[in-house]
Amino acid sequence: MFSMPYLIDGHNLIPKIGLRLDDDDDEQQLIVLLQEFCRLRHKEVSVYFDNAPPGGMPVRKYGAVTAYFIRSGHTADQAIQNRLNRLGAAAKNWIVVSSDRAVQLSARAARAPFIPSEAFAHDVKAAVDVGEPAKSQDVTLSKDEVDDWLRLFGKR
Repeated sequence: MFSMPYLIDGHNLIPKIGLRLDDDDDEQQLIVLLQEFCRLRHKEVSVYFDNAPPGGMPVRKYGAVTAYFIRSGHTADQAIQNRLNRLGAAAKNWIVVSSDRAVQLSARAARAPFIPSEAFAHDVKAAVDVGEPAKSQDVTLSKDEVDDWLRLFGKR
C-alpha cells in the first residue's frame, strides 16, 4: 500500500516547514506533521535528527514515522549516508529529503532520488492543509427554514 518511502534530514526540514529550531519540541512538532502527512498520503518516512541527548532512545517508532536520534560525535548526514550504503541497490527505492549538498551527493552516489527540503515542505503543507476538516461557518437560517427543520425534526 505504501509507495516509495522517504529518508529525511530532520533538522534541515524543520525551518523549511515553518517550525523553529530553537523550540524545545521542534522535533516532536515535525514528527506530528509527518505522521499526518503519512496518514493522508499513505507514505512511510525515516527522519534523522542530530544532537540527541544522552540516555534517550536512539530509535522511536511513531506509526509510519521512524525517528532516529543521532548522538553527538555523529551527524544525521552521516547516518543517512550509512543507511543508503546499507540499502545498496535498494536505495533507488527511497527518496532522500534534504537541501544539504553533502546529503544530496550521497543520494546521487547511491542512485536514490532526492528532493530539496523546501519542495518536500510544500508537499507536506499541501497534504495537511487539504486533510484538515473544513472550519465551521456560522449560518443564519430564515424563519421559514427554521420552521421546516422544526417540522422535520421537532416534537412529534
